[in-house]
Amino acid sequence: MMLTLFDGRQKVLTLRKIMSDLINYPIRINRYLELQGVATRRGADDLIAEGLVFVNGKRAVLGYKVNKNDKVEVSPKAGIKEKVFEYFAFYKPRGIVTHSPQEDEREISDLTKRKDIFPLGRLDKESEGLIILTNDGRITDRLLNPKYEHEKEYEVEVKEKVSPMHKKILEGGIISLREMLKAKHVEITGPSTMTILLTEGKKHQIRRMLDGAHLTVKSLKRVRVMNIKLGKLRSGEWRALGGKELSDFFSEIGLK
Repeated sequence: MMLTLFDGRQKVLTLRKIMSDLINYPIRINRYLELQGVATRRGADDLIAEGLVFVNGKRAVLGYKVNKNDKVEVSPKAGIKEKVFEYFAFYKPRGIVTHSPQEDEREISDLTKRKDIFPLGRLDKESEGLIILTNDGRITDRLLNPKYEHEKEYEVEVKEKVSPMHKKILEGGIISLREMLKAKHVEITGPSTMTILLTEGKKHQIRRMLDGAHLTVKSLKRVRVMNIKLGKLRSGEWRALGGKELSDFFSEIGLK
C-alpha cells in the first residue's frame, strides 16, 4: 500500500510512516486516511466529496474500501502536510490524572505543556511511573488490546507483610467484579514489597488483586512497558524514544 501527497509542483511525496501490517484490509478509505494522519474520518469524507482523493488514478468515492495494493493519492489543494509522529517515556507523578481531569485535578499536559501528545493507557491518580506519550493514535490498539499480552512491570509496597501464599494467590488468579485477574509473575523483593508482572490491562487491576489477597497498597509504580523502561527518569521527567529502543518497541507490537 502506498499513500502519496502531491506538492505544488506535482512532485510525489511518499508517506512511509504507515506500516501495512497495522491495517486489516480491505478498509474504508476514510478510516485509512485517518490512520495515515491525513484527516479525521469526517474530514476525509469532505476531501473525498470535494474530489481531492484518488485511488489508482481515479477519483475516490465515499464508502470505497481500500485494498492492500491500491495506490491512494491526495491532491495538493487539500493542503495536507506529512505528519511527524513522536514517542516519549514519561514518569507520571502521583496525584496526576491521565484522562478526564476534574476541576481541581492536574493532568499530564499541565506538566509537559504539550496538547498534541496523549498517554497510551492509564495509570490511576494515586499510582506513579512509566506511561508512553505519543501523537500516533494508530498504535493504541496494538499496545492496549489485552489479546496481545504485552508485559507491564510494577513495583508495589503494601502495608502488610508479604508471604509466599500471597504470591501463589496473585499468580493463581482472583475473581473481582466477575473478572478473573491474574499476575503473570510475582517476585517478593522485601518484607512488604514485590514486583508484579502483568500481561492484562484491566481497570485498577493490581489494586483489585491485592485487595482480593487482603493486602493494602501503600505505593504502586510502573517501571516497564514491554522493552521501554522507566530507568533514571525522575517524577515529572520525560524523554524521547528513538533508535533501537523504538524499533524494538515497534517489533514487539507486531510492526516491522
